[in-house]
Amino acid sequence: MAHPAFIFMLTSNDRTIPDALEQLPAVIAAGVRHIGFKDIGLPFDDLATLQRAIKSAGATSYLEVVSLDRESELSSVRSALRLGVDYLLGGTHVDDVLPLIKDTGIRYYPFPGRITGHPSILEGAPEDIVASARMLAAREGVHGLDLLAYRAAVDVPELISAVCEAVSKPVIVAGSIDRAERIHAVISGKAAGFTVGTAALDGRFPAALPGLTHQLVSIAAITAQAQRLTEL
Repeated sequence: MAHPAFIFMLTSNDRTIPDALEQLPAVIAAGVRHIGFKDIGLPFDDLATLQRAIKSAGATSYLEVVSLDRESELSSVRSALRLGVDYLLGGTHVDDVLPLIKDTGIRYYPFPGRITGHPSILEGAPEDIVASARMLAAREGVHGLDLLAYRAAVDVPELISAVCEAVSKPVIVAGSIDRAERIHAVISGKAAGFTVGTAALDGRFPAALPGLTHQLVSIAAITAQAQRLTEL
């Protein structure tokens, strides 16, 4: 991810939306080529159909794990492997996941910090989250981090910058990115990418016309503007 990747999640409130497959053409039409979904919300066969459609469109696929208990998380990881997604985002049981994904080619970005609840919340002091990020990023088989920055009750731009500065691996910022200023904070903080789901589906971004395609075009334009500002 040389430039910050905008990853559109076909999800709302941490669940894959029921009409994800029907919405996919609008996503592709907007030029988005990083597309993800959650491990809950649709039956496995429907997720498999969605994964095939994403790959057929030439896009990169992401599955984000939101299960909190160990067994559910490992079940989600096995599903990710069966589906053949490119990236596995989230999860907290790193010691259990690493053996499962070894030599599979999947790119693994677990959550740093202490994660609770659904939708997921990031708890703890900034220094503890940064320490967790350092520890995870040092692990062989961990390719990057999935940071729930805007789900934390801290100074979020500072947290993003601190985590990205503390680790040499890429950081994706996920969760509650619902306005331009948050995209700017993600990119000025040197994150490798970010996810948007619910906010685009709800029409939260300024766009010339209604509809998902125009929301995604707007987000891409905001991202490009933010990137230009960092290069000044």
